[in-house]
Amino acid sequence: MSAVDQTTEAKRPGPDLPRVLRLAELAALVRATPGLHVRWSEGPDRDAARTSIDTESGLRLPGLSVNPLDPEAWWTRPWEDWLARQLSQYRHLGDENPDRYAWVLRGELVGRGPDCEPLLSDVEPVALLSGELLREAEERYRGAFDAGRGPED
Repeated sequence: MSAVDQTTEAKRPGPDLPRVLRLAELAALVRATPGLHVRWSEGPDRDAARTSIDTESGLRLPGLSVNPLDPEAWWTRPWEDWLARQLSQYRHLGDENPDRYAWVLRGELVGRGPDCEPLLSDVEPVALLSGELLREAEERYRGAFDAGRGPED
């Protein structure tokens, strides 16, 4: 992908991974590489020696909590809409902890977490997501969806 930047932002420590700058680039990456997920954490280096923890029970989970980037078969809207929603649903994790950032990974599905999120082991980092991409995703999410609306609304 020609538009993937190889540099890293000073405030985003971690591995020397490609940086995806735009939502369309992420959509192209997901189309070309099925099975990718996004994780909000302190990065691949920090996650390499641990798994996620269910904070309510205190139990260690068998893998890292992630969100899938592949659209479901029923999804008929643009892939960029799906990705914007997936990225925006958990952006609060980065907002609440400035050491956390979004990165793309793949791995072996080993279970589901308490919120039914996939849990991955044997993780392979793929890319970092730029702040520019995350802002674009948030704008698209707010513009394309009735963001925050639930079944009781």
